[in-house]
Amino acid sequence: MAVRLGVNIDHVATLRQARKVAYPDPVAAAVLAELAGAGQITLHLREDRRHIQDRDLRLLRETCQTLLNLEMAATQPMVKIAYEFKPDMITLVPERREEVTTEGGLDVSSQTDSLRKITRPLKDAGFVVSLFIDPDLDQVRASHRCDVDRIELHTGRYCDARGEQNRSQELARLVDAAKAGAKLGMGVAAGHGLHYFNVQPIARIAEVDELNIGHSIVARAVLVGFERAVREMVELIRSRG
Repeated sequence: MAVRLGVNIDHVATLRQARKVAYPDPVAAAVLAELAGAGQITLHLREDRRHIQDRDLRLLRETCQTLLNLEMAATQPMVKIAYEFKPDMITLVPERREEVTTEGGLDVSSQTDSLRKITRPLKDAGFVVSLFIDPDLDQVRASHRCDVDRIELHTGRYCDARGEQNRSQELARLVDAAKAGAKLGMGVAAGHGLHYFNVQPIARIAEVDELNIGHSIVARAVLVGFERAVREMVELIRSRG
């Protein structure tokens, strides 16, 4: 199964917002990413608008040639924005203003009822809906009870693991969660913290059909250019080692 690379362009916007200027433009970065082989553009419109802005989402909806995946908090104001801009996919993620980046997956098990009030209307409106969760079997099963199309497995603990044994244990958790999600009929993505030296074991998980990667691509693009950075990641995923 081919694995789709979703290029997260948030940190292009982070550079722009650091000086509150008009550049670099994440919309231009998305065009380059697609030219380099990305199969999806991913962006997180945070409630505090720390990087991606409404303007970016509007222009990306007009220009994106592949799939547009909007990450957002499970709140009614964000649902309203989704209805307005109509991304191809919506990924619900946890969000705290004090965090530097998303620190973990949604605790779906403890808020299944409240999440269903968000996911069901979105699905009824025709959106593909995904939940960003930790690779935990209880969370996978709870996600299925929310009637979502997909899950995205948080790979942060795998990426941060020190030593081969710890890394292998975290990889096994991801494999088990991916298998469980697929068995329940959900599509499976993975992302968070993936880079050029740890992505291939995740790309080899048979049930994973989508990888969302942003920071490492943007960081490499500073040195080698955006198209080359995306192309190199696409090649790593395709070859899988």
